[in-house]
Amino acid sequence: MTHAACRKRIAVVQSNYIPWKGFFDLIAAVDEFILYDDVQYTRRDWRNRNQIKTAHGLQWLTVPVNVKGQYLAAIKDMIVADRSWAARHWKTIVHNYGGVSCFDEVAGWLESLYTEAARLSHLSEVNYLFIEATCRSLGIDTRLSWSMDYELMPGRTERLVGLCQQAGATEYLSGPSARAYVEEDRFRAAGIRVLYADYTGYPEYRQLHPPFVHTVSVIDLLLNEGANAQRYLKRSGLAAPGIRGALVE
Repeated sequence: MTHAACRKRIAVVQSNYIPWKGFFDLIAAVDEFILYDDVQYTRRDWRNRNQIKTAHGLQWLTVPVNVKGQYLAAIKDMIVADRSWAARHWKTIVHNYGGVSCFDEVAGWLESLYTEAARLSHLSEVNYLFIEATCRSLGIDTRLSWSMDYELMPGRTERLVGLCQQAGATEYLSGPSARAYVEEDRFRAAGIRVLYADYTGYPEYRQLHPPFVHTVSVIDLLLNEGANAQRYLKRSGLAAPGIRGALVE
């Protein structure tokens, strides 16, 4: 068996609501993507909200969750506070994107997601629903799993190393901002190579309401480009170097 055949790369990241395109490049660059939802929920973060473009600038779409008395609650335990949020979000999306050329191409399955999401009680379930469906739309077949599927070790770094070991990983891929605090020596001691994704150099696509913003929700890309959305992910290699070639140690 060759070294390449033995390699398994994973990433471990908290679930986000309708994440930006870089989140999906990270998923596409690994063999298994572990949703890290047993860690503490953070307020005013990306767990339950994201941004879209409008004629008046960026607008937040936020899934309301019960936070009273939940200061130490894990993401997986956060309960949706108001089931009518999904209808409001879809109405806002239609209002702001209804005129784009690819709206009809995407609207059918995206609206059905919001209909299904309205029946879900937990934030993690909502996030998974949109992440999994978006992966399918973008042709990403990476295995999605939960940190709760594994035995969780005490200690932040120990837990990540433990997840890698249990998943059979030989490489751990992280976002670039984690470089400042990842204890790489712990991974190396376990025989796991640490890599960082490079989010620079994304090509621009057709986006309403200049100036162009890369960091908005992936639904902006999907609604503006439809079936061509894959071309604007770095891993495609069509418009920019593939993310697998842009990984750095």
